[in-house]
Amino acid sequence: MSSLSGLRVLDLSRVLAGPWCAQTLADLGADVIKVERLGTGDDTRAWGPPWREAPTGGERDSAYFLSTNRNKKSVAIDFSTPEGAALLRDMATQSDVLIENFKVGSLNRYGLSYEELAILNPRLVYCSITGFGQEGPYARRAGYDFLIQGMGGLMSITGIPDGLPGAGPQKVGVAMTDLLTGMYAATGILAAVMESRQTGLGQHLDISLLDVQIASLANQAMNYLVAGKSPGRLGNAHPNIVPYQDFRTRDGYMILAVGNDAQFKRFCHACEHPEWADDPRFSMNSARIAHRDALIADIADAMTGHDTAYWIALLEDAGVPCGPINTIEETFADPHVVQRNTQISIDSPQKGNIPTVANPIRLSRTPVEYRLAPPGLGQDTRQVLSEFLGLEPGEIEALIQQHVVVCA
Repeated sequence: MSSLSGLRVLDLSRVLAGPWCAQTLADLGADVIKVERLGTGDDTRAWGPPWREAPTGGERDSAYFLSTNRNKKSVAIDFSTPEGAALLRDMATQSDVLIENFKVGSLNRYGLSYEELAILNPRLVYCSITGFGQEGPYARRAGYDFLIQGMGGLMSITGIPDGLPGAGPQKVGVAMTDLLTGMYAATGILAAVMESRQTGLGQHLDISLLDVQIASLANQAMNYLVAGKSPGRLGNAHPNIVPYQDFRTRDGYMILAVGNDAQFKRFCHACEHPEWADDPRFSMNSARIAHRDALIADIADAMTGHDTAYWIALLEDAGVPCGPINTIEETFADPHVVQRNTQISIDSPQKGNIPTVANPIRLSRTPVEYRLAPPGLGQDTRQVLSEFLGLEPGEIEALIQQHVVVCA
């Protein structure tokens, strides 16, 4: 038994935020059925290169699609047809959760709104993920991670400060707003499912990328709310802790992450500058923030005297948090990462051995299971329609002939 065994999820979402939410639930044991468009499927199926070619010569998979669709079954249904919409309504009556990320009101025309499905299945937890939410002046706008990183304030605090080479706002190198939205959605779904088990009633979750991005500003949002001043870009520096940033060494770069005054004192002694710890400008974190530029210049000058490996060995021995700036290749080769089994693989009869990144949730009794490789488009249509809805082979064949469904 997995943690979410018996939980049935109908996933109508595509790209990243919704599929990430559904994959999280699937990793924890939920039975997730991914509903895709005929012919093209999830948009990310076409988002390559890089591609992973099937050893059998079948359809190739984009790395993007593989990253967020394991442990799911794929059903290809054209729900713009009355017959396809009826199939989805029937599936919704047999589901605990429905996830969708269509524009506000788009599913109403097919009889697939929360209000309509809740009549058929009062316990249904219906999660809508959009850029801007179900109401508000921007509700009907399309929302994308990059756009939301800009509108939600993240890019204003990410990048090199004005006046320095390379200055300007930057997006994060991964679609973090989408990923965090997926995680918030999964958390909200589990809360709603717990409540529905008590009351027998589901509810509608309104999850907005913009809401999530603003909430995820965390201490930076509170810095503004408390001080009344928008934080600026500090490059890799921290607004509330000094020194907490990257430094150039003799052969590259490394990160120094001094979190308190005791660590700073140990750092000063380790790098043979004990006078910094006694300097009233630097002895306390609040003073170090006020005199950030002077201290950082002194540290930067000292750090260039030795290689990265020297500093990491020295500072780790002194109990000062620090580390290298790894490439992704170096990250996966790190002995700690290797021992934690962060890179695993899933065997697929159709696609061979698929590499994947392990779910970071480590449960002692009901661990994450990697049951299914990311599916081919419509790979499970026949099985799901037969087992899920009880359709006979002839009925399924008729739907295929009518171009309502596709069976791979």
